[in-house]
Amino acid sequence: MSGHSQFKNIMYRKGAQDAKRAKMFAKIAREITVAAKVGGCDAGANPRLRAALSLARENNMPKDNVERAVSKATGPDDGASFDEVRYEGYGPGGVAIIVESLTDNRNRTASEVRSAFSKFGGNLGETGSVSFSFNRVGHLVYQKIPEGFVKAFDFASEVGADNVEEFEDMVEITSSIGSFADVRDAFIKEFGDPIESGLIWSPNVLVQCSDETKSTLQKLIDLLEDSDDVQKVFHNIDEE
Repeated sequence: MSGHSQFKNIMYRKGAQDAKRAKMFAKIAREITVAAKVGGCDAGANPRLRAALSLARENNMPKDNVERAVSKATGPDDGASFDEVRYEGYGPGGVAIIVESLTDNRNRTASEVRSAFSKFGGNLGETGSVSFSFNRVGHLVYQKIPEGFVKAFDFASEVGADNVEEFEDMVEITSSIGSFADVRDAFIKEFGDPIESGLIWSPNVLVQCSDETKSTLQKLIDLLEDSDDVQKVFHNIDEE
């Protein structure tokens, strides 16, 4: 394990405006519904649903919204069926980008994603075209751990996490996909809910870019995240 962050996930950015908050709740609700439909409504036996419910708590999602999202998985079929689709491509400066979506219309989502890439000088590729530049890992972020970084580091070693990194006032924990549910649950029990949790694509190759390219990339990511169908966006730009 190491003690200094080598990457920062774009999901740290929090939208303060009501519109962004509502959009975030809608995306979390969609994830809850799909997780419950795929793995059942028992969060204790469904790690994906447990993670989605944890994300809802982290973002102070109203209880009624959560309950409605779960009930959609077991209630009458309203005709909406969401598919999980991953898009991969290269953005400005050769930055690798992975876009995860939950969509009820693949053609619409593919068109929106392709248009966003094209608008900012990128190219949408085939599935697998850039994912080799990333590792799929479990991911937790705490803004503050009262006992300090050393306590978090030692505890992570005990519960099977792979890495703990510290940057600014945050602590980031990563683990293998297989151990993530156990690591997350152990940390929540010990330290409470994190500010971020879930499976992410962590870059194993970082690309250095100019400030102008970073600015263009941010505009591309903002446009992608504005889509109701897009759940998460990952990239491999070196932000140091």
